[in-house]
Amino acid sequence: MTVAQVLVEFLGRQYTVDTVGGSGSGGAYRERLIPGMFGIFGHGNVAGVGQALKQWQVADPTLMPYYQGRNEQAQVHQAVGYARHTRRRQTFAISTSIGPGSSNLLTGAALATANRLPALLLPSDTFATRAADPVLQQLEQPHGYDITVNDAFRPLSKYFDRVNRPEQLFSALLHGLRVLTDPAETGAVTIALPQDVQAEVFDVPVEFLAEREWRIRRPEPEAEDIARAAEAIRAAKRPLIVAGGGVLYAFAHDALAEFAEATGIPVGWTQAGVGVLPWNHPQALGAIGSTGTTAANALAREADLIIGIGTRYEDFTTASRTAFQNPDVRFVNINVAAIDAYKHGTSLPIVADARKALVQLTTALGGYRVGADLETAVASEKGRWDATVDAAFAQDYSPLVSQNAIIGAVNRAMDPRDVVICAAGSLPGDLHKMWRVRDPWGYHVEYAFSCMGYEIPGGLGVKRAALDATSQASEEQREAQRDVVVMVGDGSYLMMHTELVTAVAEGIKLIVVLIQNHGYASIGALSESLGSQRFGTKYRTLDREHHTFDDGEKLPIDLATNAESLGVTVYRIEPGPDAIADLEAAVAKAKAAPEGSGPIVIHIESDPLIDAPSSESWWDVPVSGASELESTKQAFATYVEHKSRQRPLLG
Repeated sequence: MTVAQVLVEFLGRQYTVDTVGGSGSGGAYRERLIPGMFGIFGHGNVAGVGQALKQWQVADPTLMPYYQGRNEQAQVHQAVGYARHTRRRQTFAISTSIGPGSSNLLTGAALATANRLPALLLPSDTFATRAADPVLQQLEQPHGYDITVNDAFRPLSKYFDRVNRPEQLFSALLHGLRVLTDPAETGAVTIALPQDVQAEVFDVPVEFLAEREWRIRRPEPEAEDIARAAEAIRAAKRPLIVAGGGVLYAFAHDALAEFAEATGIPVGWTQAGVGVLPWNHPQALGAIGSTGTTAANALAREADLIIGIGTRYEDFTTASRTAFQNPDVRFVNINVAAIDAYKHGTSLPIVADARKALVQLTTALGGYRVGADLETAVASEKGRWDATVDAAFAQDYSPLVSQNAIIGAVNRAMDPRDVVICAAGSLPGDLHKMWRVRDPWGYHVEYAFSCMGYEIPGGLGVKRAALDATSQASEEQREAQRDVVVMVGDGSYLMMHTELVTAVAEGIKLIVVLIQNHGYASIGALSESLGSQRFGTKYRTLDREHHTFDDGEKLPIDLATNAESLGVTVYRIEPGPDAIADLEAAVAKAKAAPEGSGPIVIHIESDPLIDAPSSESWWDVPVSGASELESTKQAFATYVEHKSRQRPLLG
């Protein structure tokens, strides 16, 4: 067999098994680890991986289904979206040619690793034999002739290997899949495949091609760690839980609800943790940090014990280390990854599966409950924030509506099981603080890398996972299909809307709410707050005299027509007093469309100058310490004031 033929057959026979979150008897889970492969073919992979995929398509198309894509980076985003919705138990492989085909994967690799989500990248490489040297698209470095484009993947991948000889494929694949299924160390796995080696023939042990199972490890906490954590919780006056994505990947949302209800400890969540509790749960404070709710941030300021569960404590979560102001604050960090469990200098790390740790903590704290004053504060702050969001959702502006009202309309029009997708711009922060999540799978905002352009391909990956879950479900479960709704601004849309063509080709019903505000609203607002006067953030024609894009006419771009030209069904929401009602009706109409009918774009214009409600928090973006602009001088004074509250948080 050729190396490429072995690769395809091997990947088609790998299975993930898990003891939780399954649909089989006893909750067992067993599904294909790699359910398919994306690829754009060039001279680097057309005769290798391309030939192997075609050969299996003829022999058995179910072994390794092939999917087209329009951009290599977007194909990684689809794999990541799929992996997120399957809770890191399945992902796609992506085959590319050499040169730009490979380097197009780099942003996707960084995104996968930053989010700790598995994706298998198979970039082609230049000739291992150097028989033809240099080949088309080869990168030549005079100081190191063995360097290729693919060496750029080393710092972006959780595992990197290059198969220079056929026999190396065995260990490369086994080590690569070990990392893909590792709950603590997963991310992008990159295996570079020289184009000549892909087509090389060698003898393969038949046992290597047999079905293989990869069990998700869910380590137990140590009894001493649980005892010490329980002691710290009992001693605390105002404990607070910060729940991250690790709660969801451990299928620990039910265990978290039981823990919070038993103890009364309130819960704030990170971007990745939205869905750990429904928004109206009595202990749910909502988002925490720079894009958080006033409820979570008010309780965080006074908390004397932070119980971090499955969070990596990103700077948005800690409000750049200004969120926790109690001088005696301590941290109990529960995380399957030691790098996160030990953050902020905690002396109480618990390196364990979140669900197992929560179950044991609940038992260890039997009879414990927070004081009545804390419970009163939680209810009061929740009520204050809920009223704030109600008012933001009810905003009525003409001729253009606010993004707040748009979010409210989409939230109301979606069913509890539906999934909202976003990644970059002003929308992630606004969604984080205001989205009223009702289902553990109902929210997916990629914010570890916050990659513009992720939204549509990432949403397509989530939709694929939702469709696959439905095809494996029982008859009664199939009636509750999840719709996937992408919310995206014009800036991110223009970065990578091409995967709409992929959705058209496969008839995938992906609903996209496209918000047109003629620029970069998020960075515009940030620029203004930092004294830079929204410089370079508007979509305007060039004023050649002053060489500025800030004051010209709006660009005559019709993104609705652009989407239509790709074969997409488009609903246009006209500006005016009925815009929000029309938007809700359009989302309902899109949801009513049958599966298989293809993507739908709902186009609406918004006013980018209407901000979301304040989080009463901060994010550290340095301001120029010297300036001739008065706006920058004022912003620097504000920056110094916030900076004075930044703490090392050694807990």
